[in-house]
Amino acid sequence: MTEPLAPTASEALVHWWHIPGGRPDPAALELLDAGERERLGRINHPGQATQFVGSRAGARHVLARLLQVSPREIRFGRESCPECGSSQHGPPIVAHPVTPFRISLSHSGGCCLFAVARFPVGVDVEGVREMDTEELGHVALTSAERRHIRALPPGPARHRAFLRCWTRKEAVLKAVGTGIAGDLSTIETHPGSPGSATVTAGVPGTPGAWTVTDLDTPGKWVATAALPSHVPVTVTLRRLPAVPLSISSISDQ
Repeated sequence: MTEPLAPTASEALVHWWHIPGGRPDPAALELLDAGERERLGRINHPGQATQFVGSRAGARHVLARLLQVSPREIRFGRESCPECGSSQHGPPIVAHPVTPFRISLSHSGGCCLFAVARFPVGVDVEGVREMDTEELGHVALTSAERRHIRALPPGPARHRAFLRCWTRKEAVLKAVGTGIAGDLSTIETHPGSPGSATVTAGVPGTPGAWTVTDLDTPGKWVATAALPSHVPVTVTLRRLPAVPLSISSISDQ
C-alpha cells in the first residue's frame, strides 16, 4: 500500500533522514537559493555545512513529493515573529508554491527532522553527547527538571534526560514561532512523563498549551515534536528514502 503523501487534518508527518559525513553533493547544493548560499558561506565547520545543505535539500524532496512539483521550485521563507514582529526569526514557511501546510526543520549530529502539518508544529533533535548537565541546568531547566536529572545515574542517562527537556522546550518554542528566547527555566517539560506531556508556553495570539511527543529516532539522538494541545492529533514518523545529500570523503582518496 502506498503511504499517503499529505498529512490529514488530525496528523503531523515527521520525516527523518541521516545526513552522512563528507562534502555536500552538488545536486543538493544546486537546490539552495541565494539566501541559503549566503548563510552557508558563513558556516565555518565542514560537518555543519554538510548538515545545513542536507537538511534543506531533504526538506525540498519531501515537499516536492507532497506538492507534486520539482524540488527546484520550492522556496522557503519566514512569517513574522508573533512576539516582536521580526521576519528574521519567525516560523518557517513554504514561500513557493502556495500551500496550507505548516513546517518545522531541525538537524543535529547527522540526523534531520522535517515536520509537515495543517496546524502549528515544531520539531527538535539533538545528538546525545557529553555535557555538564548541572551547569546547563541552572540556565535552561526548572527546579523540578533539575531534581529529575540529579536522581539519575551520571553519564548517558542524565545526558538523555537533559536533552529530553531541551528538545521539548525548543520544539514548543518553534511551534509558537518565537524560537529560543527569554528564560527557558520558566518552561516546565515534565521529563518524568515519558512518551508525551503537556507544556505551557506561548505569546498572545498563539496556543498556550502544547502536547510534546517523544520521537523514536534510531541511533544516538533525542527528538521531540510539539503540537497544539487542543488538536487531537497523531504524529507519524517516517524515514525519508535515500536522496543525494553528501559525497563521502572516501571519494577524495
